[in-house]
Amino acid sequence: MHNHTSKIKAIKFILLLVVSLLASTSSAQVKLPQIFRDSMVLQRDSPINIWGWASQGEEIILTLDELTLKTRASNTGEWRITFPKMKAGGPYDLKVLATNELTIHNIYIGDVWLVAGQSNMEHQLYRHDVTYAKEIKEANYPKIRHFKVPRNTNLNGPLENVKGGQWEVAMPEEVPNFSAVAYFFAKKIYEKYGVPIGLINASVGGTRIEAWTSEQGFSNNVDLLRTIDKNKDTAYINDLIKQDKAIKDQIVTTIKDKGLIGPLKWHDPNYTPKNWRRINIPGYWEDQGIRNLNGTVWYRKDIEIPQTFDNDNAKLFLGRIVDADEVYINGTKIGQTTYQYPQRQYTIPKNVLKSGKNVLTIRVSNYQGKGGFVPDKPYFLSTATDTIDLKGYWQYKVGEVFAPVDASSGLTFNPQNEPTALYNAMVAPYTQYALKGILWYQGESNSGEPEKYASLLKGLIQDWKNQFNQPNLPFIYAQLPNFMDVNYTPEESKWAAFRDAQTKALALPLTAMTVNIDLGEWNDIHPENKKDVGERMALAALKLAYNEDLVFSGPLYKNHTVERNKIILSFSNIGSGLTTKDGEPPAQFAIAGKDKHFIWANAKIENNKVIVWHDDIRAPKYVRYAWADNPDNPNLYNKEGLPASPFTTEQ
Repeated sequence: MHNHTSKIKAIKFILLLVVSLLASTSSAQVKLPQIFRDSMVLQRDSPINIWGWASQGEEIILTLDELTLKTRASNTGEWRITFPKMKAGGPYDLKVLATNELTIHNIYIGDVWLVAGQSNMEHQLYRHDVTYAKEIKEANYPKIRHFKVPRNTNLNGPLENVKGGQWEVAMPEEVPNFSAVAYFFAKKIYEKYGVPIGLINASVGGTRIEAWTSEQGFSNNVDLLRTIDKNKDTAYINDLIKQDKAIKDQIVTTIKDKGLIGPLKWHDPNYTPKNWRRINIPGYWEDQGIRNLNGTVWYRKDIEIPQTFDNDNAKLFLGRIVDADEVYINGTKIGQTTYQYPQRQYTIPKNVLKSGKNVLTIRVSNYQGKGGFVPDKPYFLSTATDTIDLKGYWQYKVGEVFAPVDASSGLTFNPQNEPTALYNAMVAPYTQYALKGILWYQGESNSGEPEKYASLLKGLIQDWKNQFNQPNLPFIYAQLPNFMDVNYTPEESKWAAFRDAQTKALALPLTAMTVNIDLGEWNDIHPENKKDVGERMALAALKLAYNEDLVFSGPLYKNHTVERNKIILSFSNIGSGLTTKDGEPPAQFAIAGKDKHFIWANAKIENNKVIVWHDDIRAPKYVRYAWADNPDNPNLYNKEGLPASPFTTEQ
């Protein structure tokens, strides 16, 4: 009995020892940040920081190329090794040896660019796979790599690591996931120098600049610092989340849409429409006989499919729909989109279409403003060889009228809109990573407050240079393009004032702004042309980061003089000289006296200056150029083909 008890005790002791050793070994596992993964790119000609975590005092041995360095983890388990500068090259392996061993493969040394902002920077190539089908198919740049930082927020302070993400290479299988703007930027740089390019993509649609700035970046902004401090209170945030949930619970009610609650749903192929009306696609229903309706409207159309149609490779293109849609063919749901901005491109599953009559049904939900199908967008069904146009008359019927919503009871809290939230989770974890430069495309979410943005943008630029400890880091940003309705009379414009605010950051050293006033679309906040945006950013990079002697920007207003009834404007970045893109006199110039009542002006180019006047204004004081959300014909360029930035001479 005694021996039996002793054996049990011995077995328990051994088990405890094994568990203890396993726990000890587990806790000692050396770890690297998520951004250190296969196919990564490290910055050339700059000290290379490698860092991570291990057990207290643990020895870590790192080998990169043929150089081996050692260090020990601190009392808190953190460690860092700095390798000396390296020239462009690779591929290399990074080997990490401690109580465990890690190897990172296929590393290149080249130029690393942080690309950041909101949706127009985030937009992946696959969202534009029709326009850039050839570019995607022929992508063959294995030394251009892209790391998409996963969306995440944190209100309590900077995180040490990002959650998830991997490096992908610019080949047809993976390049569709690249930021479109960043890809065309990188391609231009790579084709000139052949240097590996790494793109760290930290961008999230619908986000404000305040969320991308660190707490230190707001050192002079008492109000935002107060908000940041308040957001660190977990109880306060949890209370906000509960309030939001309560509001959402009130909004979520039983289904009242007649198209979904009858004996046959309106998308059922056996449903027979009764008392449906006629409507045109594209177009908004408020412009076609429906007054001020927020609710759901069902659209229905019979389409004939010829026997020759390749049903296995069919796609449905439905432009843009305001706000949300659900799409059915012959009763089968083929896709849906929950908000207005993405272009609708739905792949039709095999065996859904049939020869002869097919029924296409679309349920559209609209919550504010005009609802329906945005004009001047593609609406068709196609394969590689056939196209069926869907524009024209459809049938429609209203499914539900939404009850009026009290605007004051709207949702109160979204973490991604809070100051520092995105910086903490999506930028802070890799500020030890050396960069070549930064690309920034953001502003749509701040466009309603242009008077604040100038200082916010300057603050972010200085903040990021401080956080990365690279005071000479080039910072290149995109000015917002033309958008919304064309206005044919001189009027005030928030978007014009916002573009003007963006130009103020050029006062900081090593900054450049690309002008995109000719690259937008009146009906799409996400314009299709991402290639020219990226290539204009590359031009600026060639100047700022690579010291090329070239014209990288369109004309920028510099100063003016007044001579009798004329204002004479001088510009920087005129390159080989001022010109107009269409050979006509300069357009979109407005002039005013001290009353600031602007009217369209005459303008001409003379000695690389622009002379502006109007016979009815004898004492002119102010001039504006392209001062509109979407100016009609902003035709002032330099001879290198780059457009002049909109401006006002008002201070």
